[in-house]
Amino acid sequence: MKNNVILPKDKFFNDIEKSHYALTFGDVKLKTGHSEVPPNEVSLESKFSRNISLKIPIVSAAMDRVTEHKMAIEMAKLGGLGVIHRNLTPREQAHEVAKVKFYLNGLIEKPICVNKNQKMQEVINLIEDKKYGFHTFPVLKRNGKLRGMLTKTDFEFCNDYSKTVGEVMTKNLKTAPKGTGIDEAYELMKKNKKKALPLIDDDGNIAGLYVYSDLKRIKSPLADKYNIDEKGQLRVAAAIGVGDDAFNRLEKILRKNVDVVVIDTAHADSRSVIETLKEIKNKCSIDVVVGNISEPESAKRLVDAGADGIKVGQGPGSICTTRVIAGIGCPQVTAVYNCSKVIYGSGIPVCADGGLRYSGDITIAIGAGAHSVMMGSMLAGIDESPGEIVFFNGRQWKEYRGMGSLAAMESSKGSRERYSQTDAEKLVPEGIEGRIPYKGPLKEVIYQYIGGLRSGMGYVGAANINELIEKADFSIHSSEGQKESHPHDVIITKEASNYSINNEEFKKWKEK
Repeated sequence: MKNNVILPKDKFFNDIEKSHYALTFGDVKLKTGHSEVPPNEVSLESKFSRNISLKIPIVSAAMDRVTEHKMAIEMAKLGGLGVIHRNLTPREQAHEVAKVKFYLNGLIEKPICVNKNQKMQEVINLIEDKKYGFHTFPVLKRNGKLRGMLTKTDFEFCNDYSKTVGEVMTKNLKTAPKGTGIDEAYELMKKNKKKALPLIDDDGNIAGLYVYSDLKRIKSPLADKYNIDEKGQLRVAAAIGVGDDAFNRLEKILRKNVDVVVIDTAHADSRSVIETLKEIKNKCSIDVVVGNISEPESAKRLVDAGADGIKVGQGPGSICTTRVIAGIGCPQVTAVYNCSKVIYGSGIPVCADGGLRYSGDITIAIGAGAHSVMMGSMLAGIDESPGEIVFFNGRQWKEYRGMGSLAAMESSKGSRERYSQTDAEKLVPEGIEGRIPYKGPLKEVIYQYIGGLRSGMGYVGAANINELIEKADFSIHSSEGQKESHPHDVIITKEASNYSINNEEFKKWKEK
């Protein structure tokens, strides 16, 4: 670890610590510096964990009103990452992971195959039981050799599901040898107008499968922005707990090729978390991000125990009441700085989880030492987040709740365990339920957040995320300075797409 490296912000935070103060986003702003970096040329690539990269440093929170497969798919397509929450059964969570993972395929190394003597109804039942989102199956003979393909078109034109697969399947196949790459496969499929290209080995056995719709998306110019793995599939993360539940979930989601798991607890610097972390690292070759913490000693302990990433934030979320109920926690900017500083140079990235209100807070969090930010409320009111749009006070809203809220705890064992509560009859909530203004599709929202980050990096003169961490310096703002930072001395008659009036201000404005 390069803990002896002096960064510009070190003196600022050391002086604050001597005064026994701790700061959050509204208290500080980044100092500007000489810049030779236009905002549109900065690199936003970063890391969520030791081996899991990001094209943009944004991760959606493992919350049941934020991240399920729709959110995770769009996050990965935009370059970020979604963490599937654990207020689901292990099987349900595994299905959510699979929907993300198999949304986009390069080479399908082990395609699901059917036998030519099976009835079509059996295949329909298989699709429904396994909740498959595809209808393309290689068809095998009894000896395991490739005989044909069952495609979506075959299903659509089959009016009698008592027929065998062999009677319905497509027999006029175009195949390619094992080892055929994506580029060659794509050209072959275009040339022969085939939507599926099975690969076969020298013995005639199925050795993989390409699907044209997947390759078309991969070859699209937009795909350069996707956060994908080495197989061309979208990256996805999933939250787990500790002990038996963690390993039960891990067993199922690993089968769906989850990229990284997050041990998701309210207090990660605990024996149960550290024991679970060590056991996973001993048994599995997968990155494990651990959270949440807010003190530097906790960060060091978790890194020493084998964590591949640290999640910082205890109580900063808009729906979290942990600090006032339990009387603990550290304001988020100070927490991020302290935790990142103590492990600086270790190769283990920090994710700042919670407390963000505006895009400028992303720049501040990264400047304080984070490599990524995790968003809950800032992503809760969009098309891809779970929940219905409701109308209230002339405005559109979506439901949002903390994982420590009474409703979340009552509905899920996962929420109770996150806050170390086991008695479902006697709960002590550490969160609330509420509404978030509806914001529209994720891609429009992320565009604004990323635009703010790019601007901030341009002002600092940082060409990439690491430079922002290394160059960032801060100034503290008085209450008058905070007021000056926001619109003042005017009545806001129309909100900007990247600046919203809070609930009380909106109410007063409406009354006027």
